[in-house]
Amino acid sequence: MSKSIHFRFEKLDVWQNARKLNSTVYRLTRQFPSHELYTLTSQIRRASISISSNIAEGSGRNSDKDFAHFLEQAYGSSMELASQFYLALDESYLASEAADPVFERINAVAGQLVSLNRSLHVPGSKVRIV
Repeated sequence: MSKSIHFRFEKLDVWQNARKLNSTVYRLTRQFPSHELYTLTSQIRRASISISSNIAEGSGRNSDKDFAHFLEQAYGSSMELASQFYLALDESYLASEAADPVFERINAVAGQLVSLNRSLHVPGSKVRIV
């Protein structure tokens, strides 16, 4: 990766961490059964990609309200991703030792999304950590 910054979103720690999460997700899902390639594997990868993509798209919007909306979408995708990894655990596609760091990383990214969203001070923002 080039050291120069080309896009606004590259400066965001949450995008950097979402990108690392994508890498982890791809590495782990390579081990899933081949019959899941077009189902759970694909869905997990799409949810993961959606997190970093929504952060990037939102950062390119012209208002904090629009940015907040995309951060909410990214947060929703992070919750979807966590749920899908629970399914992968239930189906024994990965061990809990492998899943625990993923859950920690998802939780960290979700927390960063909430913090960034709150920093925008947009009334009516819906992202909250329970």
